[in-house]
Amino acid sequence: MRFYTVILLSFSLLIASCSLMPKKKTASSTTGWDYNNPKNGGFEYNADYSQSAGPGLVYVQGGTFPMGRVEQDVIFENNNTPRRVTVASFYMDETEVRNVDWREYLYWLQRAYPSNPEVYRAALPDTLVWRNEMAYNEPFLENYLRHAAYSEYPVVGVSWIQATNYCKWRTDRVNERILINDKILAEDTKQSGQNVFTSDSYLNGLYNGTDGKRPLKNLGKDGATRRTSMSDGIVLPRYRLPTEAEWEYAAVALVGNLDEEVITDRRIYPWNGNQIRSTEKNERGQFMANSVRGRGDYMGVAGSLNDGFEITAPVKSFQPNDLGLYCMAGNVNEWVQDVYRPTSFQEFNEFQPLRGSVYTNFRKDSAGNFSRNDLGEMIKDTVANFTNFKDGDTQSNIDAEIWRDSTKSKNSSDLMYTDLKGDFKSRISDHSRVYKGGSWKDRPYWLSPGTRRYLDERKSTNDIGFRCAMTKLGDAEPK
Repeated sequence: MRFYTVILLSFSLLIASCSLMPKKKTASSTTGWDYNNPKNGGFEYNADYSQSAGPGLVYVQGGTFPMGRVEQDVIFENNNTPRRVTVASFYMDETEVRNVDWREYLYWLQRAYPSNPEVYRAALPDTLVWRNEMAYNEPFLENYLRHAAYSEYPVVGVSWIQATNYCKWRTDRVNERILINDKILAEDTKQSGQNVFTSDSYLNGLYNGTDGKRPLKNLGKDGATRRTSMSDGIVLPRYRLPTEAEWEYAAVALVGNLDEEVITDRRIYPWNGNQIRSTEKNERGQFMANSVRGRGDYMGVAGSLNDGFEITAPVKSFQPNDLGLYCMAGNVNEWVQDVYRPTSFQEFNEFQPLRGSVYTNFRKDSAGNFSRNDLGEMIKDTVANFTNFKDGDTQSNIDAEIWRDSTKSKNSSDLMYTDLKGDFKSRISDHSRVYKGGSWKDRPYWLSPGTRRYLDERKSTNDIGFRCAMTKLGDAEPK
């Protein structure tokens, strides 16, 4: 009798659990016509979609937080005044992009574009960033990128432009692998030149790949197959650089300092406390990041090292923050999307702040067909550029006539901080990009997520790397 009671109870629980599962909609609530029914036209609707995290990504639930400095502005730049903003949910790389990741990227470029070696050369990190006239850094110049000993270390010597191009490439490789794994698309390791897989070219019908064993059926045409579309929810959104607000929000990780809706304590660093050593009982005294502790002290005294690394460290060498993200302070600084302006905090939007918005459309020829370049990428045309919004346009305090005088410079942003005589030139232009996080050769002040610096997007150093982010579509919690 007890056996049958257990069976009955288990069956009841199963029925109850099934009733809690989301039910797939079979008919439109506005027209009454069936979804996904080939007999009535085959309109398809995925009612149970929930975005999966792409490879390497950690889910970051969005919310509000006070963005900006949490300590004295010792540099007196007044460029990070605290301001409350809201960030939407997104994904971020668990670690910084590693040398092995970049070598994989280089290998693919060399294989896919054998007749265009310039593409490969343009992606090479600048290993000369290690060279210093008064230091013996040649071993790092020769080995840091390529040697197996440094595979798990963060890539450096990459510009903002190179990092952005890597994000595009990663998007395409991830989405291609998803379609191959689902047997929608056949694997093609010999693709090259213009006909390489890119997410945009595939979704818009320009990629001439081969169907896999299980291509999607076109329910509207008996027996026909079709390409994947965005409405299927199979391919992922783009990998990209995080915005400055996203990066700072993820770094401070205030989810660990909440009492219901109240943020009980702000953080100077991505961990609690006012020092770079852990205050947790089981880890007390351990260094939380690698940085310069004092003049000439990059790693401590032999036999009792502090952070233990003379330069960068493997990307998982230190404790993650409360979101599970590693090295959000120290190791390497990290590029973010934003164009740098010292006044950004006074001007940007309270929701999803970003300075540097540029809007584009895919180019079409006179017949209405999309165009792509020799690398297989769809060509985009800029339709609006708000990089200089409230700064370098006629709303700013810069003389409008100088701004419009194209004879003085091919790049209008070069005139941004030039006086009427042309005597003063600022390093701040449309090419200036923000980087955050502090590095192996920075003092603890720069390890605070609220601090910010900038560098020309075409330049690179031996202490700037990056990690990728991805937009979270919809409000449902991730799978």
